[in-house]
Amino acid sequence: MGKTKALLKDTVIYGVSSIVGRFLNYLLVPIYTESMPPASGGYGVITEVYAYTAIVLVMLTFGMETTFFRFVNKDDEDAGKVFATTFTLVSMAAGAFVIVAMACLNPISTFLGHPDHPEWVASMILVTAMDAVQAILFARLRYEHRAIRFMTLKMAFIISNVVLNSIYFILLPKLLPEYAAYFGHVGYAFIFNLVCTGGIMLYFVPDILRTKWSFDKALARRMLAYTWPLFVLGVAGILNQVCDKIIFKHIYAPGNLTLAEQELGIYGACVKIAMLMALFTQAYRFAIEPMIFGEKRQQDVTQTNVIGMKFFIISTLFGFLCVMGWLDVLRNLFIRDADYWPGLKVVPIVMVAEILMGIYFNLSFWYKLIDKTIYGAWFSLAGCAVLLGVNWFFIPEYSYMACAWAGVAGYGTCVVLSYVIGQRVNPTHYPLADMAVYVAAAAVIFGIMQLVPETWPLWQRTAVNTLLIMVYVAIFVRRDVPKEAVETIMKRFRR
Repeated sequence: MGKTKALLKDTVIYGVSSIVGRFLNYLLVPIYTESMPPASGGYGVITEVYAYTAIVLVMLTFGMETTFFRFVNKDDEDAGKVFATTFTLVSMAAGAFVIVAMACLNPISTFLGHPDHPEWVASMILVTAMDAVQAILFARLRYEHRAIRFMTLKMAFIISNVVLNSIYFILLPKLLPEYAAYFGHVGYAFIFNLVCTGGIMLYFVPDILRTKWSFDKALARRMLAYTWPLFVLGVAGILNQVCDKIIFKHIYAPGNLTLAEQELGIYGACVKIAMLMALFTQAYRFAIEPMIFGEKRQQDVTQTNVIGMKFFIISTLFGFLCVMGWLDVLRNLFIRDADYWPGLKVVPIVMVAEILMGIYFNLSFWYKLIDKTIYGAWFSLAGCAVLLGVNWFFIPEYSYMACAWAGVAGYGTCVVLSYVIGQRVNPTHYPLADMAVYVAAAAVIFGIMQLVPETWPLWQRTAVNTLLIMVYVAIFVRRDVPKEAVETIMKRFRR
């Protein structure tokens, strides 16, 4: 119970920062969709550029976050040396990337289809390099259990980014309508990101200067031997998430760039709602990684992993039902332009893919803890191959719907491979029957939600769906909340 409470506590702290932060960050979606209609293709440009930066970020960190946690918790390793070595390796990679990318700025801008705006690409080059360095700094905060500071810095970045975008894209065009033509340019979304990322980097400077640097070459070799399969795993994993957005305009109507960017913009905006599922997954990952790698006994590792998996399944299915039950409210809140709404049919599919990705993350601990990360590389490559195949063959006919189903196919492949081989190499007995009850309950409730007539008023549909969600909560309370806890809560309510 103590481990469960600790996991819940850290998950709540990281979850609050993720949920509140992502909610504020999601305010960018209505800002962009209101100022950039689908026909402009502006949101399609943002979707594509951020897809590329996501891949580069994974390449620059090359699995060193997980490697840091693995080595810093070893009894025979010095924590200070582990951090210094990790930070140095990632900083060197980020610095080399900036030098090479800036030297090739014009060719990169031309390849991305924006030869007249190299400043957009330059902004994101610098942002990605700083994000890579900050990933290790934030990892140290997680290792030191400084969740409040972690949350504060993340929130500071998001709030400042939202404020700058709101002023430029919404406020100034209304205050200065005669100069409206000077506002709304998509490139400023990248410039504001650079400004805010740079601000957080400046905040970390005192911490960096106070660090006692001790780069250990032998340690670096051991860490690189551990992390290179994680690098392959990470690249394959991020390709599973963003390759559809990168290849979309090259496959769907390749002779009509405007139409392709329009469709990509619709898909990118609607996926943002589905990505609410990623809030919990991210918070859960931040909380459980230090806990799993910090355990000293195999029995404790297994217990924490099993508890975590069940907790993850229950919680993400609850999140799935909440998003689907309140989808009509969310679409009005986040996507103001109804021209984007036809893409909302991808939401449940992408959310299922996100749940599968989280399950795969849980299943990844068995090979990370026995230092056999090569398994993860092969699993992720297999999933990536399936995803790419589905996208390549079906995007021309089914547009972004193929992208949504490709995610399910790719992550489903990773889950099956990791579970089947993991049970042979390093068995972990998950409570499959208990988890299946929640999956079945969520599936039935979701099916009933689809039967609620669309002709009903919004408040009636939302009320019915909320009652259905409460049925799921009641099942959880009945099955997995201790009777004593329920009685204590009921006594407080009676007061």
